[in-house]
Amino acid sequence: MMHASNENPVLDNPRLTELTSWDADWSGLRVVVAGIGVSGFAAADTLIELGALVTVLDSGDNERNQQAADTLKIVGARDVVLGPDAMTRVPDVVGVRPDLVVTSPGIRPTNPLLTAAREEGIQIWGDVELAWRVSERRGRRTPQWLCVTGTNGKTTTVGMTESILRSAGLKAIAVGNVGTPILDALRDPVEYDVLAVELSSFQLHWAHSVSPLASAVLNVAEDHVDWHGSFENYRADKSRVYENTRVACIYNVEQPGAEELVEAADVVEGCRAVGFTTGTPGLSMLGVVDELLVDRAFVADRATSAAEIGSVADTGDLPTRHGVANALAAAALARAAGVEPGAVRDGLLAYRPGEHRIQLVAETEGVRWIDDSKATNPHAAQASLSAFDTVVWIAGGLSKGVDYDELVAANAQRLKAVVVIGTDDAALLGSLSRLAPEVPVLAATPGLAGGTATSNGEPAIDPSDGHAVMRRAVQLAAARTEPGDTVLMAPAAASMDQFTDYADRGTSFARRVHEELGLA
Repeated sequence: MMHASNENPVLDNPRLTELTSWDADWSGLRVVVAGIGVSGFAAADTLIELGALVTVLDSGDNERNQQAADTLKIVGARDVVLGPDAMTRVPDVVGVRPDLVVTSPGIRPTNPLLTAAREEGIQIWGDVELAWRVSERRGRRTPQWLCVTGTNGKTTTVGMTESILRSAGLKAIAVGNVGTPILDALRDPVEYDVLAVELSSFQLHWAHSVSPLASAVLNVAEDHVDWHGSFENYRADKSRVYENTRVACIYNVEQPGAEELVEAADVVEGCRAVGFTTGTPGLSMLGVVDELLVDRAFVADRATSAAEIGSVADTGDLPTRHGVANALAAAALARAAGVEPGAVRDGLLAYRPGEHRIQLVAETEGVRWIDDSKATNPHAAQASLSAFDTVVWIAGGLSKGVDYDELVAANAQRLKAVVVIGTDDAALLGSLSRLAPEVPVLAATPGLAGGTATSNGEPAIDPSDGHAVMRRAVQLAAARTEPGDTVLMAPAAASMDQFTDYADRGTSFARRVHEELGLA
């Protein structure tokens, strides 16, 4: 049974304990901000505005960081230190040991700076913790937080949630890991009613006192083991989203162990567990009945009735099982905030998904070409692979230490061929060899990923040249297709070995497809 939360023992510094609103006394607080990227810059800028004494550190000494450093110095940063030695120790701030370290989410807990801070007893917050503590501000509306985490589907779900809330007439914005720092939204002239907050496991690791109106874990699968140290640690950090939730903890009924995370959470008295399922919903759940999305959780007589809140067709041009699950999670969050059923449907219909998420980039001669570059781990790739019958799969990249056996075993029968594009594909190739030995595996970089040198005189490809690799991959895939097939670029791996990011990889795929098909 869920129970009321207790004071988090991490928050034992008397000065920091009192900092629970914008109007608290932040002046003179000595803070080290680790990282000068988007979230770190926003944290430093906010703290300076609040009157804190701020030193900013980042191990990268590049043009972008130098420009950010110059800006922060102009607005009042006491010091900005860039370079490989910047985060090897905890520096003084204006000659005195700091009260607080605020870290950017990408910095590992094992970083020497953070390790030293813990050993010295200096409290560590993330930008999310800071944002929660300044949410309340005299003379301004305090927005409600609807928090979402999960291995996959977070960005889509907060986008859907934002769209539903806006359809209900609320001022809402998707923030957090989705790209817009929460702190930027809180300082926006617009006074938002609700924030749809996407939270990564990295951000949750450093969040201590956030108390959302409603929270959701969409799914938890092996990912970011290198950052967290183990899957158990990763799962534990994901589950932190439920802590201190006030109205509804929303969980995936179809994921084993999901309800256990809710039951173990310290929540505000009266908070409910609400499930979502792509099947028929039970009591206090949202689900699907005869292609309709229905709510048996936020209705007066949920024991005997349900509210229709949309249809499967409302969830996208290419409805998929995980797309429907995301829509139901978004609906549950919005319904927890009091949104009426009609606004859920209107919001889903108005929502436009981001690029590179099961995006149809071309369809010719009965062959569909799908860009799912956002599938950066096996769990995400499973969601898209399972949506199609006969697939030529383009996969590979930085594996982040994950295992591919379950993914390959589940989809071996639908794979017509696999085109491998990455530079870190030993694990994927091993799984394919063991569990799908009859499936042809083609290397877009011959000689690198288990292939051999080309025999037709084609020039060798530099494996770090992602665009050249993608051109070869598309050519190899095209040669294997026939009407009824789907070419799916769902790499199940990160992109940074060959591309700037997953968006660069997806854009490259779409362009090479259009070139190959004569659509450019």
